[in-house]
Amino acid sequence: MAELKSLSKNRKGVVPSHEEVIKDYRLAMISRHASLMGRKEVFMGKAKFGIFGDGKELAQLAMARAFQLGDFRSGYYRDQTFMLALGELTVQQYFAQLYAHTDVDADPASAGRLMNGHFATRSLNEDGSWKSLTKSYNSAADISPTAAQMPKLLGLAYASKVYRENKGLKNSKDFSINGNEVAWGTIGNASTSEGIFFESINAAGVLQVPMVISVWDDAYGISVPNQYHTTKGNISEALAGFERNEEKAGFEIIKVKGWDYEGLLEAFSRAGQVARESHIPVLIHVDEMTQPQGHSTSGSHERYKSAERLEWEKEWDCNIKFREYILENKIATADQLEEIEAEAKALVKKEKEAAWSAFSGAIKKELAEAVTLIKDAAKESSRKVILLQMADELAKTINPIRKDVISTVRKVLLNLRFDQSAAKDELKSWYEEQMKLNYDRYNSHLYSETAWSALKVDEIKPVFDENAPAVDGREVLQAFFDYQLEHDPRFFAFGEDVGKIGDVNQAFAGLQAKHGEIRVTDTGIREATIIGQGIGASLRGLRPVAEIQYLDYLLYGIQMLSDDVASLQYRTKGGQKAPMIVRTRGHRLEGVWHAGSPMGMILSSLRGMIIGVPRDMTQAAGMYNTILKADEPAMIIECLNGYRLKEKLPSNIGEYTVPVGVPEILKEGKDLTLVTYGSMCRIVMDAAKELSEIGIDIEVIDVQTLLPFDITGIIGESIKKTNRVIFADEDVPGGASAFMLQQAVEGQGVFQYLDSEPQTLPAKAHRPAYSSDGDYFSKPSVEDVVEKVYQMMHEVNPKKFPQI
Repeated sequence: MAELKSLSKNRKGVVPSHEEVIKDYRLAMISRHASLMGRKEVFMGKAKFGIFGDGKELAQLAMARAFQLGDFRSGYYRDQTFMLALGELTVQQYFAQLYAHTDVDADPASAGRLMNGHFATRSLNEDGSWKSLTKSYNSAADISPTAAQMPKLLGLAYASKVYRENKGLKNSKDFSINGNEVAWGTIGNASTSEGIFFESINAAGVLQVPMVISVWDDAYGISVPNQYHTTKGNISEALAGFERNEEKAGFEIIKVKGWDYEGLLEAFSRAGQVARESHIPVLIHVDEMTQPQGHSTSGSHERYKSAERLEWEKEWDCNIKFREYILENKIATADQLEEIEAEAKALVKKEKEAAWSAFSGAIKKELAEAVTLIKDAAKESSRKVILLQMADELAKTINPIRKDVISTVRKVLLNLRFDQSAAKDELKSWYEEQMKLNYDRYNSHLYSETAWSALKVDEIKPVFDENAPAVDGREVLQAFFDYQLEHDPRFFAFGEDVGKIGDVNQAFAGLQAKHGEIRVTDTGIREATIIGQGIGASLRGLRPVAEIQYLDYLLYGIQMLSDDVASLQYRTKGGQKAPMIVRTRGHRLEGVWHAGSPMGMILSSLRGMIIGVPRDMTQAAGMYNTILKADEPAMIIECLNGYRLKEKLPSNIGEYTVPVGVPEILKEGKDLTLVTYGSMCRIVMDAAKELSEIGIDIEVIDVQTLLPFDITGIIGESIKKTNRVIFADEDVPGGASAFMLQQAVEGQGVFQYLDSEPQTLPAKAHRPAYSSDGDYFSKPSVEDVVEKVYQMMHEVNPKKFPQI
């Protein structure tokens, strides 16, 4: 190490041995050639799109050296060098994802469901149980939306704080060793312009969590230079106010050049130590990075970078500077480096070809089978010529994909619709089997397919003693949350006003004082990172309840839920799970910005989450218990106007459960089925009483959960009996009421049993006006329900029910 001392006299302990330097150089070359060859594969038509990490190699090698077992990464799609350095990505796996290979062994991160550069480690065993996360290097599954990795990063770091401060978790050795784990985040300079980046920075500074954010700064965001993105054109200068000092906590801010090998090693080593030991967040601003191939395969950076900038990037390419560093310090000779470069290129080419062979080989096998079956079916067909032509065209397809095969087979079966032959039956059977395989390849794991699926949680009904007290609804929830905090150290809750005052509706009243601030915690007004805290914590084995104070505020966090949580099990094909609970309240809120029921938005954007809509707090407590026994994320939407209504307190609080996907019949009837949920249940039940007085007997069904929706067919059976149905709720026309209608008509085949046109009864298209009058004239009332039902019965029997 003598020849390095002059360069590293102020960086003791961070300069690796010659052998390790050469290992880093080899990895840098492998990663660079993977980027270069990946781009060519896209242009050759063998892949759809490409985005690569060239120019970012050196900083990622330094980060990998500071990364320890148990740590988590939440980054973005340019971190290939880091993943290669950890050994959590092979070159063949890298190209398998580029080609969209659907075998989870070929692409462990996503099984071909994500474009290249989206990295994830598999936190779960094949049966869905947790692996020991403290014995592995961990990467949370990447998502594409800019800066969306930041709120989750906050949660991953916050989990270390929870594990360190919650004494009940001291034995959770598979998830944390005394909260020593660091959450490492990466982000491009342009993405720091996003609001959720700043929100995450602020929250981390407030919480003081072990989070290290690395900004890869190559001076551009696609074609837009830094001066259009960032105040002062420099993110570390813009964030200087967050830097800690002797009087006040905050961030450690480190600046380093992307081509400075030793500086990078020192920066990441120091950042890791500060975060790990003291739980102080760190920002590492890595500037003077380059992007040799431009942003992606969709365009050329020559269009927007000056000749001077392009020339600078060639000269200051981090790999070029790394090579110069090695030569200047006599770590290796030019001949030795050229040999390493040639070996790296050959290795990448070999692994690329192996990935392509594995990917295309399976499809070519299916294609050959299809061609043979089509030709066999053609022998006895009157459309022999056209079928043989289709088989021949399929056989000649260059770089075929499964779409080519299946599309041709479907067209062939259409041409064979009048034929009856054993060969046609064989082709049809082959097609049906392939469609089952393709369902697994492309459509499975939207929801949990493990033994911990919410659908598999046994129902336990609430038990009421003869002298059970009637309490406010909020007290039922309070009793449940108290029970859960007492019995499960993994369970904790946080959100605006949740802590000291016990939430705005008092369901956590007194529980912070009883169980401690780390279990029941106040947050700032920052919904996106409240959701992020829940995501990251649940990825690390905890069971958080992230409260969004009112349903209207969900929009601040909807991206995190939609792009990350709801699709997590799907996009990792069961490799990761985040069983967080979003607790919120809505329905019958008053005013334009407290409409309370944007259910259509939720149903459209949160497929993959369970959406519970309990009508009262007894039911809500049972739903929470069900979800906490399962391994799926959920949103429970409590009724805002139900907290002060009296309910009997169950004697088996904390034990009973409410099944998901199973509606409850609140009132039996014979004339018409009315399906609803939440606060509308009370309105509909009041209407049912008035209707019974005029001779109309309706059956009232509470769906209980909108996702999943009536997996038992209870609604369909009711419609078979009554032959009429209305779906009522407080969402806009065409929102959740239309969703329920579609689910029943298409999913349960009820159309044939209907004697009247199915109807919906939603709120008005506009948001509700303020005040009780605004609510009455904006959302369905008892009179609306009565008149809607009466009109339908008038059409059935105008003599018995004359026009009002």
